[in-house]
Amino acid sequence: MRWRLPLSTMRRSEMSIGEKLQQLNLGLLLLIAAVGAVGVAWLYSAAGGNMEPWSMRHAIRLAVGFVFLIVVAMVEFRVWLKYAYAIYGITLVLLLYVEVAGEIGMGAQRWIDLKFIQLQPSEMMKIALVLALARYFHRLSIEDVRSPFTLVVPAAMTLVPAGLVLSQPDLGTAAILLMLGAGIFFVAGVRIWKFAVIAVAGLSALPVAWSFLRDYQKDRIMIFLNPSNDPLGAGYHITQSKIAFGNGGVFGKGFLGGTQAQLKFLPEHHTDFIFTMIAEEKGLIGTLAVLLLYTLILVYGYAIAYSSKNHFGRLIAVGMTLNLFLYIFINMAMVMGLIPVVGVPLPMISYGGTAMITVMVGFGLLMSVYINRDLKIAQRGFGEE
Repeated sequence: MRWRLPLSTMRRSEMSIGEKLQQLNLGLLLLIAAVGAVGVAWLYSAAGGNMEPWSMRHAIRLAVGFVFLIVVAMVEFRVWLKYAYAIYGITLVLLLYVEVAGEIGMGAQRWIDLKFIQLQPSEMMKIALVLALARYFHRLSIEDVRSPFTLVVPAAMTLVPAGLVLSQPDLGTAAILLMLGAGIFFVAGVRIWKFAVIAVAGLSALPVAWSFLRDYQKDRIMIFLNPSNDPLGAGYHITQSKIAFGNGGVFGKGFLGGTQAQLKFLPEHHTDFIFTMIAEEKGLIGTLAVLLLYTLILVYGYAIAYSSKNHFGRLIAVGMTLNLFLYIFINMAMVMGLIPVVGVPLPMISYGGTAMITVMVGFGLLMSVYINRDLKIAQRGFGEE
């Protein structure tokens, strides 16, 4: 009879594919599948009880996303450390390409047409930025991190893509990139007072930033402050969203029974405003159920970050979990009128290709951190300690 060492005492980098598959976190996978199933169901409802044109495609993308998740999780962990800067560089080049020759849709230039999918490099940059910052801070001691000069490079790595995305224009994704960078900085050990200085500088620059906003972005901010100013124009989306929330009450009007969505009063009900549709059809109970699923996933993410014995994995797990949180928070706050409308989808529920694949790749990296949680990586190289 052969005895095997517990995986906690094995070198995780030496695990076979089969052993890695056995290490997959089934609880997290089931939660992801459950949220994806909510998306399939409400895209079916958005089409008036039809799998076309959104629900079936969403289900296929979810299945493809799970393939991406497993593949990413199976990749040898040090590969992500070794090629983090290359991934960031390629994604940055794609962002620059979008500036020159990207596809224009709904007034924004954000996509690269690959015929079978509209590739959105700004979504990919969320993953690339986390990887690059995690590699940069992995090699630094806490004393290095507290030096202001050490932070110039990672600050540029965050600000440059955020600026490019803002020029597309995509205020929501640019904000997410900035907050992702700030989150990684915080976990890496940057002191609070430095964030305070940046916050004050940012607030003082708001008048200048206002002058660079497009007219429709200014309208969104003004409508956020007072939606009744233009209820049939710029304020139409948020006005209809609030009506739908009110219609839902505690238990909702029933699946396929939401009047605002089914009668086409609610715009973008299959993408950015799908949470509003859930609220109208399943009420407070339904929205709390969706929030519970997301909360459990976030708890898994931060627990994985806490369990990682290497700093690179810890930063990746925090970054991927924070990215998911920002998606959720911004979308839900947006459709409830708590922040201006910025066009951020609800992960795994809203219809969309690049966003779905990006989120699933993020889960793959999170799963890779979980599988390799006991792996110790030397701070100054790629070998084990």
